Amino acid sequence: MQQSLHFLQAPLQELQALLQQEMQTNPVLEEKTQEQETDDDEWESEVEELRQQDEDWKEYFSQSNRSHGSSEEAQKKRDFLFESQIEQESLTDHLIGQLLLATSSEELAKAGEEIIGNLDEDGFLKASLEEIHIATGVPAEQIAAALQLVQSFHPPGIAARDLGETLLIQLQQRGRGDSLEAQIVSQDLDLLGRKRYAELARKYRVPPDRVMEAAAAIGQLQPRPGSAFAPQQNQNVVQAEASFIKSETEWQVLLNEEPVPRLKISDTYKDLLGQSLSDKNLKEYLRERIRAGKFMIKCLHQRQQTIENILKEIAKRQVDFLENGIGSLKPLTMSQVADAVGVHETTVSRAVANKYVHTPWGVLPMKFFFTSGYKTSEGETMSNTSIKDSINDLVSREDSSKPLSDSEIVDILEERGIKLARRTVAKYRAELNILPSNLRRSR
Repeated sequence: MQQSLHFLQAPLQELQALLQQEMQTNPVLEEKTQEQETDDDEWESEVEELRQQDEDWKEYFSQSNRSHGSSEEAQKKRDFLFESQIEQESLTDHLIGQLLLATSSEELAKAGEEIIGNLDEDGFLKASLEEIHIATGVPAEQIAAALQLVQSFHPPGIAARDLGETLLIQLQQRGRGDSLEAQIVSQDLDLLGRKRYAELARKYRVPPDRVMEAAAAIGQLQPRPGSAFAPQQNQNVVQAEASFIKSETEWQVLLNEEPVPRLKISDTYKDLLGQSLSDKNLKEYLRERIRAGKFMIKCLHQRQQTIENILKEIAKRQVDFLENGIGSLKPLTMSQVADAVGVHETTVSRAVANKYVHTPWGVLPMKFFFTSGYKTSEGETMSNTSIKDSINDLVSREDSSKPLSDSEIVDILEERGIKLARRTVAKYRAELNILPSNLRRSR
């Protein structure tokens, strides 16, 4: 039960580490290749076969041994399995390998190595070209050429000097160097970060929907291109558990299965068990490891299914948000979703903790969708998040020489049918990190 809850609560990156640890401590587990992919019914049948009585084991493994060649060859495979260890490639090694293949010029290689040596864990260049020139003695034009070369390497966006440059490199490599996305990244990344979509639409003379489409595309780029090579415990990059995808008739949930390894019971250990039936301790150990492996895989399946069911219910209840944005977010409690999905409220709480989902409005925490709300004068319900968005919008459009007071914001919201106390507005304003009106005034 503890393992099941641990798996459920773990976000994707932590889950990957947990599964790697399980594979290290349980030798019967291994990751499936594409050729080994089987459906759950076939896998269940295989595991049940492995748990039969001794005579069934002997029959099964005697056939398996005959079909797998000589015992000497099988022993070599087992020795390789026990003695081989895979070490994760570092970002530096990954880039140096590409550099050696990309140029035969000594100057370019020297400058390229210095550039690669000055990248931080996120893949950003932390030295100026002048500093690289002083360190290497390579002419400035060759250093510029070396930087351009390294920036063409994998992962996309590597060796940039700031966020805008890494996003622009990624767009250029996708053939989008002249797109609206590239223009926004080059000139108005600050406006994009503040979600000033209307202002961007006016500047670029495009519909607001086109700006939001561009924002979604930019949101799918990697802001820290070197992070995939960072040590697992140091990675803080958000990975979305799933995406909300619009079909012809409804919003659907697409789980992000790629980071989650598909596991199976190792054929190598089946063979090993077949050759060691006389060793009762080993036989019992392998049986126990198989039982533990089966339960672990079931925990993994249950985790994915629970998250998918919760997100499906969110998609069903938050259609207006998915279509129109934050201002249309509806109040929703974990208890409501738990009742609809058929689980306990604490299960929902664990399932959404520290997890993210990709939406048309960016990658958001799953907890974002759970918020209380207020009834408007027209009987409709608005979430706290929607009200905060309205307050933020009012402040962003105010006359800076005459900023809105909390009381004035209360009056404007009441005109819109939203009745709040002044202290509530003050609380929400503080949560939005908006200063009081006297501190917002420009002279």
